[in-house]
Amino acid sequence: MSKPIGYWVKRLDAALEAQLDHTLARMRLSRRQWQALNTLAEASMLPEELEEALQPFWGEDVRLRERELAALVGRGMITMIDDRLVLSGKGRETYHQARRLVEETRNDLSVGIGIDEYAMAVSVLERMSRNAERLSK
Repeated sequence: MSKPIGYWVKRLDAALEAQLDHTLARMRLSRRQWQALNTLAEASMLPEELEEALQPFWGEDVRLRERELAALVGRGMITMIDDRLVLSGKGRETYHQARRLVEETRNDLSVGIGIDEYAMAVSVLERMSRNAERLSK
């Protein structure tokens, strides 16, 4: 018998997280540190703006946020200019290197999956997520 979609979603989520952790470990980055670098690569932010942008991924654990960001500051990847968090030169270089690795991994994970198939899968999962959220209210 075929497994239900929930089984495959959970299995895929676990596999994607494990693969991303493995990929980022090559750069000595955690997934949360990568998310911070990725977010700050787009624009500098006030600390509360960064916190708001990362909250859906990081949750409510303030100590975890502080520890992850402090590690990036300690490694010279994030600095503050005019009350805004920005990537340093080292942070930007690390971000670009990590992004290349993440993109290579994404390409490897989607071998044999066409662009249309990928777009359809994402569209279906998005709609199902919205439906489930609507029904749980």
